[in-house]
This record gives sequence, structure tokens and C-alpha cells, in this order.
Amino acid sequence: MQFVRLEKDKGSKQLGFTEFEKKVLRCVLTIPLGETRTYKWVAEKIGRPKSARAVGNVLNKNPFPLIIPCHRVIKSSGSIGGFSCGKANKKKLINLEKKIKNMLK
Repeated sequence: MQFVRLEKDKGSKQLGFTEFEKKVLRCVLTIPLGETRTYKWVAEKIGRPKSARAVGNVLNKNPFPLIIPCHRVIKSSGSIGGFSCGKANKKKLINLEKKIKNMLK
């Protein structure tokens, strides 16, 4: 896993996010702790219903995988899908978040 070092006040401009990428990442930030959504859901939510594969490509390049919770996005079939930090870690994060959410009920 790689982390991007940001220089002061350059933010997403330095990283070169497109408007589409920004929409995807912002949308993923709205997925609640302990819950998952599909790539298709994200695509529909940002107004690009046929872009589920492109959503996956954006999330694969997510430079902040623990801050922008791309691990909460799964395939429509219910299978886990990919994760830059590994599928096993994706499953662990999803399960950990579910446990945390249940503890806070």
C-alpha cells in the first residue's frame, strides 16, 4: 500500500483528480460505517449509471484507502471485489466496522 505525501495547500490539485474521480470519492465518503454499497450504486448515485467499472477503476487508485473508505464498495453479486490493500484486508475492515457499529448501538 502506498501513501501520497501532500505538500501544503495542494490537495486534490496535486493528485490530479478528474471531476468524475472527485464525484466517486465524495460519494464513497457518504457510505456509513459498517455498511456496504455496490459499484453500481455509486455509479447511479453520481449520475453515471453505466459507469460501475469506471467507479472500480477510480477506487483502485484511491490514494487514501483508509480515509476514503473504498473497502465499503462491493460487487452487485455480493462478492467482495478488489481492494488496493488486498481482498483479505477488505473483508477484515468490513467485518471490523460491522462489529464497531453493533457495539455502538
